Amino acid sequence: MAAIDLDKMLEKIKASQWALADIDWDAPGAELITPEQWPKLKAFMADLMWIEHVGARGFAAMAKKAPNDTLKEIYVYFHAEEQRHANAEMALMKRWGMLDGDQIPEPNINLRLVIEWLDRYSDEMPLEALGSVIPMLEIALDGALCKFLLDTVADPVCHQAFARINDDESRHLGVGFHVLEMQGHGKVYRNLLKMVATFADPRLLLGILSYVPLLNRMRDNIVALGLKEESLYAAMDKFRKIGGRTEQGRRNPWYQVISRHGGWVTNRQNRLYHVPVDALVRATDFIPKRVMPPIPSWVKELTWKPAA
Repeated sequence: MAAIDLDKMLEKIKASQWALADIDWDAPGAELITPEQWPKLKAFMADLMWIEHVGARGFAAMAKKAPNDTLKEIYVYFHAEEQRHANAEMALMKRWGMLDGDQIPEPNINLRLVIEWLDRYSDEMPLEALGSVIPMLEIALDGALCKFLLDTVADPVCHQAFARINDDESRHLGVGFHVLEMQGHGKVYRNLLKMVATFADPRLLLGILSYVPLLNRMRDNIVALGLKEESLYAAMDKFRKIGGRTEQGRRNPWYQVISRHGGWVTNRQNRLYHVPVDALVRATDFIPKRVMPPIPSWVKELTWKPAA
């Protein structure tokens, strides 16, 4: 795959913008959601909407660290696009009778912890860290979740919305893997030293403690909905294959760490990894809501209303 021309990509992004008002949310098809699907689909859509907003917050932080103005502007657009995806998914929930008034669905506790970490610390993390984790989350969770949704939901308006969302996501991933390769340039030992210094930062360790159980919880939630684990693992394996397609990508130590971790997540036989992480997931269930700080104010930008 040829390297991306970021200036051309920015023009393509600008030409591909869309709005919720472009979709007829009252068109026929909502009745195709079956009573059996409805409760699990409601929880699924709430998780998916919050994952989009995690991506939005990540892109906002990456824009502040971008090495040039073109990439910065691209990340600003991606931030807005992820918010639009979250809003479109809320519009589908509204269409399917899953929201009361202007209610915003509650994130599960692990998403809530990741959101809290992003709000506190992501602006201070190096681009190398965020630029490696965000593509993994997008290709694994976003990709697998969206495919599963389109395979199981017959509503044509859902397919219309996700045709637009998936077009955006393909550009996000293209830029994400391009940046992974950019970061693989230079001396390996220098890149490695920078990564080791970042890992010594206790703020990153807190991020890892919130990120790792999120992946396990989301895997369990997806499997409970009927998605075959193999489908999720195939999506995660794409990160390893695409990120490592060039020597520069393979030389990026962050790629090596994230792809190795993806292998641990997908190997349920690896008890050394999964026993403590599953225990972390169970432990987070006992965190009382009252000790969690309020949901960040930027969440108020979420809305199902088509004018957004």
